[in-house]
Amino acid sequence: MSGENPLVRMENELEALGLPQMRLGVGGAIDAINAGARSPVEALSDLVDSEWRQRQAKAIAVCVSTAHLPFAKTFDDFDFSFQPSLNRAEVLDLQYLRFMEGAENVIFIGSPGVGKTHLASAVAMCSARQRKATYFITCQELVSRLQRAELQGKTQQVLSQYARYGLLVIDEVGFLPLGRDGAKLFFQLISMRYERHSTIVTTNVPLSRWSETFEDPVLTNAILDRLLHHSRVFKIVGRSYRTKDIAGLAPAADPLGGQREREDSSPSVASKQ
Repeated sequence: MSGENPLVRMENELEALGLPQMRLGVGGAIDAINAGARSPVEALSDLVDSEWRQRQAKAIAVCVSTAHLPFAKTFDDFDFSFQPSLNRAEVLDLQYLRFMEGAENVIFIGSPGVGKTHLASAVAMCSARQRKATYFITCQELVSRLQRAELQGKTQQVLSQYARYGLLVIDEVGFLPLGRDGAKLFFQLISMRYERHSTIVTTNVPLSRWSETFEDPVLTNAILDRLLHHSRVFKIVGRSYRTKDIAGLAPAADPLGGQREREDSSPSVASKQ
């Protein structure tokens, strides 16, 4: 062992310690020190920084992957000029995730194709890149999983799993009716997350008609009360991106249906504190 090259030994030990970036850079760091280009402290700092940045990148990639986003959409991809009903500044403020600090919810309401899922995914991407526990799921799939868990006697276990996410995105609420049993499970989850963690909901159904989805007016009101308290509600009144090249199509009707919006709110967003 006494005749072993010290650099080779150092590289092997760094590899064994699980520090691959430092292993790759240690030879260059020594050369930089010998050439007088870097001081020993600077060279060591460079090595540590390269390892740290690599680990951060891997951790972010894992968070993004486990968030199960339907696509990698960002705010830069969104065409605000096509949806002038939205307040651009208020929507873009979501990327800073300040709403999560107060466990506020975000609700995007609008007809199919206006960009609700795009915006919800963009916020979720920001959250995942900040290494916050983030998960994206459609409402139908969420309720199906909860119902399967109920049959297996694992309701609380699965509810707790979804309740723990720092940001949970529930897409397409109201796309299909859930039935009263599904609505009860949905309520339990929303209740568990209430004032603890933020939830983003997208829906193409006016809030005044959510009882058609949950099939119980009392339960519907209980769900809405918890979602809308401490919330940012964005309504998108406009044409579908999918049909933007078809002439003669009129913008969709007001998706809020005039319900539950504060009189002093802006055209695009209403918040309840």
